[in-house]
Amino acid sequence: MPTIVVEVMPKAELLDPQGKAVAGALTRLGKSQFSAVRIGKRFELTVDGEVTDAVLAEVTDLANDMFSNSVIEDVVSITVLDGSEAVAS
Repeated sequence: MPTIVVEVMPKAELLDPQGKAVAGALTRLGKSQFSAVRIGKRFELTVDGEVTDAVLAEVTDLANDMFSNSVIEDVVSITVLDGSEAVAS
């Protein structure tokens, strides 16, 4: 079954306190090669049937209206996995 993955990130111009906290923790752990961390959200929607243009349009509407807050977040990608790709957990 295909899976549609929607990724949402904080707008680049906004502070990301969670990302800043993780970046600080990495530095304390000696992982100084990472200069910044940003934390976002990932949604995976399993589709029963074929992924049509109508399904993608519906997911795009959901991504913009429900999965993200357009004031502080951007939908950065909507990707269709056909089932042969491994979805990382």
